[in-house]
Amino acid sequence: MDMNAYLSMFIDESNDHLQSLNENLLKLENDPEDIGIVQVIFRSAHTLKGMSATMGFEDLASLTHEMENVLDLVRNDKLKMDSFIFDTLFKSLDALETMVQDIVGGGTGVADIAAIVAALQLIVRGEHDSLQAGEQAAAQGEGLGSLALDEFQTSVMKQSLESGHTVYHLKVTVEESCILKAARAYMVFDVLERNGEVVKSDPSVQELEQEKFERFFTVFYISQVDEKTLKEQIEHISEIETAEVTVLDQDSLSLLSRPATAEVAATAVKEPAEATRKEPAKASPARSQSGATPSAAPANRTIRVDIERLDTLMNLFSEMLIDRVRLEQLASEIRRTDLTETVEHMARVSGDLQSIVLKLRMVPVDSVFNRFPRMVRDLAKSLDKKIDLVVSGAETELDRTVIDEIGDPLVHLLRNSLDHGIESVADRIAAGKPETGTVHLRAFHSGNHVFIEIEDDGKGIDRERVSSIAIKNGVVTSEQIRKMSEEEIYLLLFAPGFSTADKISDISGRGVGLDVVKTKIMSLGGHVTVSSRLGEGTRFSIQLPLTLSIIWAMLIKLGSEKYAIPLSSIVETAIIKRDQVRRIHGNRMIEFRSAIIPILSLSRILESPDFDEELEEETEIVVIRKGDKWAAVMVDEFIGQSEIVLKTLGGYLGSVKTISGATILGDGQVALIIDPNALIK
Repeated sequence: MDMNAYLSMFIDESNDHLQSLNENLLKLENDPEDIGIVQVIFRSAHTLKGMSATMGFEDLASLTHEMENVLDLVRNDKLKMDSFIFDTLFKSLDALETMVQDIVGGGTGVADIAAIVAALQLIVRGEHDSLQAGEQAAAQGEGLGSLALDEFQTSVMKQSLESGHTVYHLKVTVEESCILKAARAYMVFDVLERNGEVVKSDPSVQELEQEKFERFFTVFYISQVDEKTLKEQIEHISEIETAEVTVLDQDSLSLLSRPATAEVAATAVKEPAEATRKEPAKASPARSQSGATPSAAPANRTIRVDIERLDTLMNLFSEMLIDRVRLEQLASEIRRTDLTETVEHMARVSGDLQSIVLKLRMVPVDSVFNRFPRMVRDLAKSLDKKIDLVVSGAETELDRTVIDEIGDPLVHLLRNSLDHGIESVADRIAAGKPETGTVHLRAFHSGNHVFIEIEDDGKGIDRERVSSIAIKNGVVTSEQIRKMSEEEIYLLLFAPGFSTADKISDISGRGVGLDVVKTKIMSLGGHVTVSSRLGEGTRFSIQLPLTLSIIWAMLIKLGSEKYAIPLSSIVETAIIKRDQVRRIHGNRMIEFRSAIIPILSLSRILESPDFDEELEEETEIVVIRKGDKWAAVMVDEFIGQSEIVLKTLGGYLGSVKTISGATILGDGQVALIIDPNALIK
């Protein structure tokens, strides 16, 4: 995946999430007991973490993960907010904003976040104190004061600068697979001491010898060796991943010699690095080139437009389209050459304008799907399972408002399939299945809707177990269960308070139930269905509206009434005779292309007052499809194809599931729009 293609979107969405985090933290500070605000903050931090990890910005992901741990305790009533927690979270946001701005400027988003991370970890462990947290963290050699220098150390380094030496701050990271970290640290110090003097290390030398550090340690160092040579000497040591070398000056040493807070320490280390990048006389050609900002261009090539403005633009254009169709009809009646030519030109221009207006709102679902392969890989590894993710239909486009909201529900459903659906390797082999499970993630258009399906070949859903848990948890009664269909029982998975998990796992979303998924999908105007076979697998199917205002449709008549059927759902049209209709198990069917498909009476479904195809010897039909399912619909008469403006009906005709909206035709009449997906079960 080309990350640069998504950099602009990442920057825009990161800024949105950071803005939301700031605003909601301020609200929470005024009302610390409001768990609803904590939930909103948690979701923003969770989304930002996922986006950052996908784009490879590890420091951003690491910091948001630590914030998420704190917020998770708060929202589960295991931790009460206090001034120290608020201060630390706000400092975390400041650090996140700094890293995002570094990315906007063409940087990598790397920052020294050890101090803030240490403070967040103290909070999680319950060891923080609003008055003494700074001293406590500093005493551990890893907290808020860990970068501070004492007066003697500062004096030594300042005198060294005056005598022509160079003072460095080094951050040395060993490889994750390194076994003897203490030995590698010793080799680094051996190189340093041959070429200069180590003033201070963090952790201390004694702690390094005892391997009391994770993957990196920092050093204040005096030498006459140039920056490039020093970096190469350290990184040449086996199992050393990186060596970040920062040149320090008098001002930064003065800052570090004060009673340091996290902000002062971070500023002191960061500012000299920025000065080095921005000073042409001191920068090498390669560094000057990397410091240029062509990579910042993607952030400046896009603008953020309020969705409401796009809605207004779409509505205005829709009204213009209705008038255009009306003008075309009038021009065909009046038959004046100049009028016809003008209307034809207007049709061409408005067609181009329509294409642009529609594309402004449409985004391929690939922008959501692309983060899932890495997620599935990591989760499969942590679950010790073998899983293949097969993605299809990623080019399918959805309205941007839907794209922005559908990511989290898909994450929950995928995690559910990985955690509860796909079996372990041993269980799959015992069941005679391939040891590698398969999860299909697919998207496709059908009528005015997009369907997104998540299907696994796992163990399926145990209907009896779902029923017993639902009764036990008070979701339904045993009497209600007996009257429910199989699909209705499966949908109990989405009921509030329902869970088949024996224990809450991080994989399944920190205890967030599938009811959140259903609520989100319904808020987008869609719905979700479940089908499953025990031992064979499960399929979750999400139906979402395109939210397009303009579609191509086939106009038909039922007696005196006019209707529109979206062309995207039509396979073909035909004429059949009454004797071609067969009855199979009480259902009317016809043979179509060597297959037997059901035939539906639209006049009966819509209760047409003045048309009944039963009285006709020959009937025109429209063959429609929903995914891989087909059906034939009997109609009275074809009017023709037309571009129509889709108008929602709101609460009107809410109980009539076969109608998805209405349109105004060129002659001023209103035609209802048929939803083919509601006709095919």
